[in-house]
Amino acid sequence: MSAAGKKVVDVAFKAGKSIDWDGMAKLIVSEEARKEFATLRRAFDDVNTALQTKFSQEPEPIDWEYYRKGIGSRLVDMYKEAYDSIEIPKYVDTVTPQYKPKFDDLLVELKAAEEISLKESARLEKEIEEVQELKKKISTMTADEYFAKHPELKKKFDDEIRNDYWGY
Repeated sequence: MSAAGKKVVDVAFKAGKSIDWDGMAKLIVSEEARKEFATLRRAFDDVNTALQTKFSQEPEPIDWEYYRKGIGSRLVDMYKEAYDSIEIPKYVDTVTPQYKPKFDDLLVELKAAEEISLKESARLEKEIEEVQELKKKISTMTADEYFAKHPELKKKFDDEIRNDYWGY
């Protein structure tokens, strides 16, 4: 196997190990997103398996003696010499260094967006709890109890009454 092929397989294998698929799956909310996530994971696994099987196998050595017996040594020697002279170029990764800083910047943005999202999610959860509580109590709640929870509305209504503004 060439060094480049081995490097590709190693990188893909390490990437597969470092991805927390289960952790990401827990964060997905919608059914459509779950389907897309499953498709992404399946595609990643397929590519990873293909890379591991294709590049991890050493080519079988050629039995030159077998061909010498059947074809003749002069022609086989010519092919052997041509085969031995083939040099497979080493893979030089020029793409990763270009995109690594951009990727790192995106990761920073992602972490910031995640923090904002978690804060907003917590705020919305609290608001949902308050609305659920209000929904349970609204039929037996007095205006004073409601205004105790929402003093800004009491102030607004008092101002309207004081200013003799009745909405028309």
